[in-house]
Amino acid sequence: MAVTNKLMEVFPKLQEGGGFEFLKIAGSTRSRNLSLLQCPNTGYTLAYLKDPSTTIGQATIYIRPLQQDLPIDSESSGHASGPAISCITCQKEVPFSEMKLHRANCDGTPMQETHREGEGDRCEENDREPPTDRDSVPVRPETSVQSGVEPVVIENWKIIKEPTLAAQVFKDNLLSEHATGKPLRLKMDVRESEEDRERALLSFYKQQQEWACPLHCTLDGGVGQTLLFEGEPDHLVPAASEVLIESNLFRVAGRMIGHSFLHDGPHVTGLSPAVIHVLFNGDPEMATIVVEDCPDLHIRSIIQMLELEELTQEQKDTVSDLSLSWDLPAVTKTNQRWLHNKLLVHAVIGRTMRQIKQLRKGLKDVMLWPLLTSRPDVVPLLFPKMAGMQFVPQMFLDKITWPVEDSDDEDEGLDIECKCRITGFLRVFIETASSDTLAQLLKFWVGWEMLPSELKVEFSGGTFPSSSTCFETLKLPAHYNTYKDFEEALVAAIDSAHTGFGLV
Repeated sequence: MAVTNKLMEVFPKLQEGGGFEFLKIAGSTRSRNLSLLQCPNTGYTLAYLKDPSTTIGQATIYIRPLQQDLPIDSESSGHASGPAISCITCQKEVPFSEMKLHRANCDGTPMQETHREGEGDRCEENDREPPTDRDSVPVRPETSVQSGVEPVVIENWKIIKEPTLAAQVFKDNLLSEHATGKPLRLKMDVRESEEDRERALLSFYKQQQEWACPLHCTLDGGVGQTLLFEGEPDHLVPAASEVLIESNLFRVAGRMIGHSFLHDGPHVTGLSPAVIHVLFNGDPEMATIVVEDCPDLHIRSIIQMLELEELTQEQKDTVSDLSLSWDLPAVTKTNQRWLHNKLLVHAVIGRTMRQIKQLRKGLKDVMLWPLLTSRPDVVPLLFPKMAGMQFVPQMFLDKITWPVEDSDDEDEGLDIECKCRITGFLRVFIETASSDTLAQLLKFWVGWEMLPSELKVEFSGGTFPSSSTCFETLKLPAHYNTYKDFEEALVAAIDSAHTGFGLV
């Protein structure tokens, strides 16, 4: 109790933290972090802290509140101090310790003029009002005393229980803070070549910008196809390409992912949980990695050999060649299971660590990092699993805008009977498709597995169905006379696109 009493005496604010815990620095010089000092049943005592088994020695001990963060700014000091000073803008006398807070809210109106207008009381009330914090939702201008409705301010996003609401509050605050900033302007002519479109998009996201400022996007006319993620659904990992790494494209991808999330756009689905774990500073050795996370099928087959009870000499040589190339020992009877885990960690995490670091930097550039690290329950909203996304036919049918008689399709002169036949085939396909097939159709249609506000259908003169993902438009040829031919062609077209938003 002596330790607790002394802490509460020196740091009275700590009483509001709902308890506390001690931490110390651990790890090597290149990977230092804070580790928790386990609290014994008797609580933290001087005898426990001096015990050699704690390995504290001369190390610095850090104190962390147990149940909630504590404000440490000057606003929370509880009382004003220092002599009164006259504000050079409004001439109001303000205590020395509160002058910075007052200057942040001073409206610049001299007190004499304010009194002449009969609004002195309201001015003083405004002076005492603390500045808007990122952890609060700013009151909308249209909500005022004249409306007779009390303004509602949502509390700190860190303590909102529902992760979706917490994320929305954080994004609203961030966008509101930058609402008057210099707009971001992206212009792309989708009629240009794929290389030119890709160059325009990547050039935009390679710039250092305030990514929370308003976005103005102009499309004058999909985008190029650079594969950034590879592997199976829900096991996608960053592509192991030196060209992409040297071009810093994964940082660009991190900005794009964060920017899309900030503006309620589409998400990257199906990322490996192990990659997500490491992305948010998790220990690679503690990540849950499965063999499906290894996108290289040849390497995967070699690692799977170590799951066998007995290895032939040829299998031992194959495994040893791979392990030695990664600075790991050759396989033996005693290290077989250990080597299996080490090879799997390197295949999935070791070969993608630089890409993961770039993704992390990109997310930090968009200023989402405080939300994602303080609220781990928001991370699944940023990187949802494909297995958790279920689609039903009615979800599609409610979004589709069907062609009308005077539409400007590529293939003009189609009679109404032909149009009805093709749209009828599409409706039957959607109504009879499974959730997985609908997800593939949506990815082919718009580029990702997230329903937009509208799905458009047009007729074209091509051989197979195609899509314009930028305009969320499915283009259907009109030469099919039977549903079987239509279904086979649409399935073949859908199977030609597997990566969705992995294509940047």
